[in-house]
Amino acid sequence: MTTAALVPAPDPRPHPGLPPALPARRALSEVGVVLMAAAACLGSWWAAPLPLWIGGCAGLAALAARRPAMLVLGTFLLAAGLGHRAEAGLGAPAPGPFEGVVTLVSDPRETPWGSRADVSFGGKRYEVQAGGGAAGTLGLSLAGERLLVHGRVSRPPPGAAWLKPRHVIGRVTADTIERHDAGAAPWRAANRFRRLLQRGAEVMDEPARSLYGGFVLGDDSGQTAEIVDDFRASGLTHLLVVSGSNVAYVLVLASPLTNRLGPRARWAATFGVVAAFALVTRFEPSILRASAMAAVAVTVTLAGRPATSLRILGLAVTALVLIDPLLVHSVAFQLSVAASLGIVLLSRPIAAALAGPAVVRSALAVTLAAQVAVAPVLVPRFGGMPVVAVFANLVAVPVAGLVTTWGLPAGVLAGLAGPGVGRWLHLPTELAIDWVAATASTAARVPLGEVSVRELLVVVLAGAAAVLGSLRGWAPAIHRGALMVVVVALLAPAVSLRSAPFHAEPLAGVHLYRSGGATVIVLGAQRSPSPGRALEAFRRAGVRRIDLLVAADPPPRLLRALRHRWSVGQVLDPLKPVEVTVGGLRVEVDPWPSAGLSSGGVVVTAAGR
Repeated sequence: MTTAALVPAPDPRPHPGLPPALPARRALSEVGVVLMAAAACLGSWWAAPLPLWIGGCAGLAALAARRPAMLVLGTFLLAAGLGHRAEAGLGAPAPGPFEGVVTLVSDPRETPWGSRADVSFGGKRYEVQAGGGAAGTLGLSLAGERLLVHGRVSRPPPGAAWLKPRHVIGRVTADTIERHDAGAAPWRAANRFRRLLQRGAEVMDEPARSLYGGFVLGDDSGQTAEIVDDFRASGLTHLLVVSGSNVAYVLVLASPLTNRLGPRARWAATFGVVAAFALVTRFEPSILRASAMAAVAVTVTLAGRPATSLRILGLAVTALVLIDPLLVHSVAFQLSVAASLGIVLLSRPIAAALAGPAVVRSALAVTLAAQVAVAPVLVPRFGGMPVVAVFANLVAVPVAGLVTTWGLPAGVLAGLAGPGVGRWLHLPTELAIDWVAATASTAARVPLGEVSVRELLVVVLAGAAAVLGSLRGWAPAIHRGALMVVVVALLAPAVSLRSAPFHAEPLAGVHLYRSGGATVIVLGAQRSPSPGRALEAFRRAGVRRIDLLVAADPPPRLLRALRHRWSVGQVLDPLKPVEVTVGGLRVEVDPWPSAGLSSGGVVVTAAGR
């Protein structure tokens, strides 16, 4: 669910206290607004060295002459010039010593070597990495606070495209970090609010406590690799990222106050609520999109001009991209815009093509529309989209909304009242979080696989035929046939997982053997994989259980992660000679192997050979 779905289009009828609607005039159609937003995105991506005055003059001339096509062209030229200027500001710094007072622009994150965070210094942004005592100081800080940093600055690594939308020009390896002050007043207020919610959430047990921060604030700190992969495998990761639904829920919570105000006061109050929530949630790309849409919606309401959700989305995207052209390189922004566009354009046609109760059809249509729309972004970048996501979202999303609508005000009261009252206030919150977490954990175990680009194309084409056939009254056989093709394409990944090869190497140095219903995993002599990478790799390989794990002193975190997802049988030490048979597999462990064994001193063959 997104802001596009939850913020209604303004009522075109006269409303007491609002100025009368202005007379109709030649303006951009809905298609024109979408084209303008697309032009802004394409121009920012192109980032050509065009003088800004060319695009600016073309846009002003288009507005004066009321020429929609010229306005789209002017937007493209202006976005291209702005994009080039933004990228030109990302020049890497000269390597050398670094010393100065920096302002945190992101909350610190834990890394295997310490902590990291984005900071602002001298009008530029850097990524600070710290270990040891410096990591402790950095880890206790929050965005907006100021720190005194001593260290060395270096250029970013080659091909670090993920740094571009964050405006990061270099890396600072900190030797020492000292707290300077709490930062500007708005940041101090936002951090006090976040710490109040965190204090109120201390009454909850894990994993509900860390998940609460994700649901309400988009804070993923403290979430284990098991929880992260459960939500990723079930297609529910978007619930742990603040988005349009969070903004909509906050506006609902504020509506008893804002609805009592006059039009102009309501406009100002809504702007204030949206801006405050964006500050608390650190201006994440999805929040920027949702906040911009809310701002456009209340503005057109005040102006007395009816606007559909599609027009609001187009105007919001255009404004955001012109303000920050580097947003087009943010995957989070791309997913947020794609999901909103999909819900606006596809949810109603899909609902009309489905059978069943209206409530179920509507919920399923929104889920399908969002999943189809984000698939072109997700599948090429991350290798696939979980098939089970459709069903998991139907079960989890309605309950996840309660975590914000109830959990946010309850968190404030719990933080103020203390643990005694907070435990009772957060009981519904914890129950809702446990429901969503159980849904994610259960769905992650369902071996339905992931949709690849090939299956995605089939689903999109056949699904479009099914929707068109329903809306245009085509022969029922065509409609049913198209739906059958969709079902077959969605089941194809599960079928391919059942025909797994005898041997596979899902990770470098990690060997996976399957035969006769048995599964053996051999970890190489090198460093064991991280729990997150192991869970993802084995899940995508279709592992259903682990009968035998051969590993030299496997890390407890890795074993805990594997046992969270699968039943793990015997664990063998490769330094001790042994020969065992597990199901259809025969395993020989030789601590002093001959040369040429890909899995070290472990030989796995089919039993009976």
